[in-house]
Amino acid sequence: QVQLVESGGGLVQAGDSLRLSCTTSGRTLSSGIVGWFRQAPGKEREFVAAITWIAGNTYYADSVKDRFTIFRDNAKNTVYLQMNNLKPEDTAVYYCAADRVISTMNWLPTKYHYWGQGTQVTVSS
Repeated sequence: QVQLVESGGGLVQAGDSLRLSCTTSGRTLSSGIVGWFRQAPGKEREFVAAITWIAGNTYYADSVKDRFTIFRDNAKNTVYLQMNNLKPEDTAVYYCAADRVISTMNWLPTKYHYWGQGTQVTVSS
């Protein structure tokens, strides 16, 4: 079993930056993929970004490309999501997710077995 714990959310103004952290524990990932998803009230959970654990290949949703960066620190078993130039539409609960299998459809929430509890990000205009 893999446990994921997110941190770093908060209330910021438009244009500000935040860095989210996702720390894994338990049966730590030695391969696979870690992703970030978000869910705003009344909306479906949507893909934000993902990174493969070994190769470090990254994937982004078009809505966050050029503003968000996902990166990892394997030694700390932690994946980060650096969010710059935040917009009000980025407001959501952000979830970290992981799976030992790298899917070609890694933007789908169903492709991830392990999930964190989520961290709230609120961007005011």
